This record gives sequence, structure tokens and C-alpha cells, in this order.
Amino acid sequence: MLKKLAVALGAALLVGGAAQAADLSGAGATFPAPVYAKWAETYKAQTGVGLNYQAIGSGGGIKQIKAKTVDFGASDKPLKADDLNASGLMQFPTVIGGVVPVMNLPGVQPGQVKLTGAVLADIYLGEIKKWADPRIANLNKGVKLPNLPITVVHRSDGSGTSFLFTSYLAMKSPAWQQKVGANDAVEWPTGIGGKGNDGVAAFVKQTAGSIGYVEYAYAKQNKLTYAQLQNKNGQFVAPQAANFAAAAAGGDWSKAPGFYLLLLDQPGAKSWPITGATFILVYKQQANAATGKGVLSFFDWAYKNGDGAAGNLDYVPLPAAVKGLVRKAWTAQVKGPDGKPVYASR
Repeated sequence: MLKKLAVALGAALLVGGAAQAADLSGAGATFPAPVYAKWAETYKAQTGVGLNYQAIGSGGGIKQIKAKTVDFGASDKPLKADDLNASGLMQFPTVIGGVVPVMNLPGVQPGQVKLTGAVLADIYLGEIKKWADPRIANLNKGVKLPNLPITVVHRSDGSGTSFLFTSYLAMKSPAWQQKVGANDAVEWPTGIGGKGNDGVAAFVKQTAGSIGYVEYAYAKQNKLTYAQLQNKNGQFVAPQAANFAAAAAGGDWSKAPGFYLLLLDQPGAKSWPITGATFILVYKQQANAATGKGVLSFFDWAYKNGDGAAGNLDYVPLPAAVKGLVRKAWTAQVKGPDGKPVYASR
């Protein structure tokens, strides 16, 4: 399925280069690339408007929208209100997903291994070097862990997925917070880097004893072995859409300036601890009203028609009330050269 989506996205890239004025350009996060590809494929079929979306990582998406080389940027690391205002940008969420630890452990089934945030941080700090380490074994009594060295895999590019992952580790490990911190790009203490969620998934798939982190759609489509994680309530939970939704349930978007909201380590018996929304960045002052309208029309269409595709790929669609808040923000904030809204809320 992911290969088909990659083909669809590739087709969208070709369409986007066909010099059609109505086509849209965007760049950024690989986290939502599978669902954006599916949306683009269907939207093109229904409207004739193509989407050229470059899945280059959240850091690249932020850079490209700030450089005004694309119509919209995409990032899993939301920008704070001060940064948005300084750059003349607004942001809005599209879907919610989960970041998942994935492993290549011969003889171990998906969900069989349990990890805590603190142990995961120690693995990524390079302090736990073998799968048979007592700190892992004590969490997994009865599981036959191979006595393999651990190969840590992380992102090599500026990544919102890394921002969510490192932010979670910083919440769970004072040592991680002190030595590494939380950002879309950090100085990794150990391991090898893969570009994009697909690059990390590929390294894990081909390296026995490895551990990495990817958005869940990549874990599922690549049939990777995932870990259960202990959540804020002390429960070990599996990564699945219902548990991402449980984590998102407590998020109050109406009180989030600039829609800046993190959904990490949320309370709830079923909440997946590394849950996050992914965001779109557009200029409040559009140089071309038609382009701005085109971008917002695409995401409005996705809000109305894209929930099924998102659910099939194990993303969580936004609640209707949140979509309503976003549409009102579009009308209030995104203006054309004449100062009039490019989108009319309806």
C-alpha cells in the first residue's frame, strides 16, 4: 500500500511540474506524506488540480515556506505564536498520528516487547547497548530477547517526527533533557541516520538488532515490529488509531494560540504517549489570492472528504469542532493583496 501511495505522490509531483497555473506546491513533513498522497490523488481526479508535495522533512518545509518557494509548508513541529507572527505565517492542523518505536528482533512479534520512556531514552543515549540488558529484560519477563547489540536508528534530516520523539524522551528522562534536549534536529549520542520516515523504516528493516522511530503508517505498511509503551497512567499500550484518538481527546484547540498544541504523554488508560498533530503553514498575506484560495480549498476538501482515507492509514481525523475553528481562522487571517479573505468560511 505504501508503495502505491509513493507512486501516487510521484505522479502528483509530475503533475505539479506540468506548468498548470492551478496546481499547488508544498513541502515538508514525511509524517503525513502517505495521507497527503492519497488526498492529492483523489483531489486531482475530482478537480483536475494537481499537488506537487515534496516530503523532505519538517525542517525543510519550514525553510521553504519562509523562503516563499512553495505555496505551503508542512511540519509536525508546530511553530509558536511569536515565530508565526514574526514570519507572517499562520498554521493549522490536518490530522493526528502516532510516533512508534520499531525494531528488527528475530523471533519477536509486533507488540511483544514493552518499553518505558526512561528505558527508551537510555537506549538512545547509548547507555543500554544490548537487547538482553536487565533494564529491558525486567520489563519483558517471558519474552525471549536476542542477545544482539542494539543499533540505534534516528533521522538524519530536520524532522517534526524527531521533535515529537525527543520531546517525549526529554519529558521522561532528565539525562536526555540535559544532554540532548528536544528539537527537530539534535546531536544524537549514538546511532545511524536515515532520511525521512521511509529512510528510518528501511534501515530498521535491513538491520537485525536495530531500533528506530517512525509514524505508524510506515510501521504498518512495512510490517515492522513495534513496541508497546508505558503511558502516563502506567499502562502499556499498543500503537493504534483508537489510542492516538484517546491521547488527542483532551486537547483543547480553542485555547491554543496559533494552534500550537502538543499531545505528548496525555492522561488516559489507552492514550498512546507519543501522539501529535501535523500542521500546514501558509502566509497570512497572500501575494496571489487565487493561489491562497487554492491551498485552503484543497485542505477544506480534505476536511470534508478525506477522513476515510486518513482512517485507513491509521491517522486520526480532526474533530468537526476543530475543523470549524480552523475554517474561521482561515477567513480571519489569510488575506489577498486587496486585504480581503481568500477563503469564505462555510
